[in-house]
Amino acid sequence: MLKRDKLFQPSKSRKLFQMIADCKYGVHDISRTELDEKNNLPRFNMPLELGYFLGAKRFGNKKQKEKLGLILDVEPYRYQKFCSDIAGQDISTHENNADKIIRLIRNWLNDSVSDVRIPSGSKIAERYRLFEDDLPLYCRIFRKEKSELTFIDFRNMIVEWLKDNT
Repeated sequence: MLKRDKLFQPSKSRKLFQMIADCKYGVHDISRTELDEKNNLPRFNMPLELGYFLGAKRFGNKKQKEKLGLILDVEPYRYQKFCSDIAGQDISTHENNADKIIRLIRNWLNDSVSDVRIPSGSKIAERYRLFEDDLPLYCRIFRKEKSELTFIDFRNMIVEWLKDNT
C-alpha cells in the first residue's frame, strides 16, 4: 500500500523535497520573473523552492533547523512587489552581474563554512570566464547545443572542463 504523501507527490517533487532535506546550504535567486513567451506567465520555481527550504528550516527537525540560505534578487526590495511574505529575510542584490553573483556566493560560503579555503571572488569569476570561452568547444565535442543545455548537461560540461583545466 502506498503512503498517502507518495500518492499525491509527483516524482519531481519527491526528488526536490529530498534534495532540500539533504542539503545544509541553499542559494536561491528569485530574480527570474520574466514572462514566458508561450504562456505570458512567469516561472516561479525558485520562490517555491525557497519556500520549501524556509519551511524545512522553520518546521523541520534539528538537522533542518541548521540550514543556511542565501537569497538573491536583481535589485533591492524588488521582491516586495511579488513575494512580500519573505520580508525580514536578508536578501542580497546582484544587479544581474555575474561577477557580483560569484562574489556574493563566495563570500557567503566563506563566512558559513569553517575550515575551507575558497579563492577570492575575482579569481573564481576569472576561471568562470575561461570556462564560458571554452563552452562552445565542449558543446561541439559532446554534440550539444548551448541553447538546449539542461542543468545536468551544464554541470557535466563544468566537470569535464575542470578535469581538463585543474
